[in-house]
Amino acid sequence: MPYNAVRDKLTDYTVFKDGDQLLGTADITLPNIEYLSDTIKGPGIAGEVDMPTMGMTSSMGLEINWRTINADLTELSAPKAHDLEMRGAQAHYDSATGRIHQIPVIIKVRALPKTMELGKFETSSTTESKNSMECVYIKVSYDGKTKIEIDKLARVFYVNGTDYMAEIRQALGL
Repeated sequence: MPYNAVRDKLTDYTVFKDGDQLLGTADITLPNIEYLSDTIKGPGIAGEVDMPTMGMTSSMGLEINWRTINADLTELSAPKAHDLEMRGAQAHYDSATGRIHQIPVIIKVRALPKTMELGKFETSSTTESKNSMECVYIKVSYDGKTKIEIDKLARVFYVNGTDYMAEIRQALGL
């Protein structure tokens, strides 16, 4: 990444299912990563602390908003896990050189269908159809480096080179 980078925008992206199928025209709302937490209070604590639980996250939802009813909408509704890969090119403007660099961002998920919204029929409009999915796995790579990897079913919680669930797996004999 350039030293004087101004992180500008996502220039373009593609979506693949199972490694090779390009999905149709859609906007994607990526998952939020929110830690599970529990409020603690008592002696030695001045009030309350909403203490996050190491490596445990809330539900991670993914939404795909389609412009029309299509085969991809219905295929992602099949009651099974779907492997999706979103590949983006992010524009970074280097203020020192005046050049715009494209930095790759790749997000891979394994997701289970939760809802399929067919949307609405209205003349000369999009149907606003939507798939809502639950992610059990996510991997975020930025400029060729893995930055986040969460595998809820394998107890993996990797951020910037550290697997924060390693000690927990070891304590459990896994």
